[in-house]
Amino acid sequence: MIILQLTTSASDTRWTILLGTVVVLALVLTIIVFVIFYQQRVYRFNKKLQQVEEEKQQAMLNASIRFQEEERQRIAADLHDDAGPLLATIRLYLNENLINQDPPTQLQSIYNAKQLIDDAIQLIRNISHSLMPPTLKNFGLESAVNDLFQKITGSGSVHASARFHDYKMRLKVEQESLVFRIVQELVNNVIKHSNAGFIHLTQNISNGSMFFRLHHDGVGLVQAEFEKLNHSALGLGLKNISSRTKVLNGSIFFEIDANKTYYKVTLEVPVDYSKG
Repeated sequence: MIILQLTTSASDTRWTILLGTVVVLALVLTIIVFVIFYQQRVYRFNKKLQQVEEEKQQAMLNASIRFQEEERQRIAADLHDDAGPLLATIRLYLNENLINQDPPTQLQSIYNAKQLIDDAIQLIRNISHSLMPPTLKNFGLESAVNDLFQKITGSGSVHASARFHDYKMRLKVEQESLVFRIVQELVNNVIKHSNAGFIHLTQNISNGSMFFRLHHDGVGLVQAEFEKLNHSALGLGLKNISSRTKVLNGSIFFEIDANKTYYKVTLEVPVDYSKG
């Protein structure tokens, strides 16, 4: 009788151990399956995130390429439509028959050609200035922005002002050019689309970054709208702003104040001073 009880007890113990082992194995298998499933979800999410980022990068690259192509086409059109006829007319005044003309006619032809040459020089200077404003190149970002804002205010369409608080040293020329183009694009968008009465820009430095804050009282954008337009086929100007900001290793943020009285765009750029 005692032997039977011991045998039954040993059998129960083996079954208990076997059952525990099966439960543990099932639990381990469940954990493994869960980890694999979770890792697959993480992998798919990261893959999707990478795809979205690549699409965004491609969109900004395409926008930059389109912008450069539009600039080339504009310059080509200016040269073809304006400089071309000027040079052709100059050639008419200075053709081989000039030597056979009487002196008064020669003098008049030369004078007319000189006037047209002056016009051509001014045209080329204007094209050059549109690519790199001389004020920006010679005197820096603060002078270039103030010059731009004075012209805007002088047009009577909107009052524009700027205040630079921490501009004791110039940034690198490439940085200043990119910042100026971003500010120019932002201001153009405000003038064209917002129906604003004033534009005000401030500049300061904090924690190794230079901040530019553009305020206006018109109809503007908040960050979600900016991101949406930046990912759409529209908003080429906004894509140009994004691509230039990325080149600067900076960031840009669109918002409206708590009282909804004005919109603000904040551009943050790492400080990199010019050595020249």
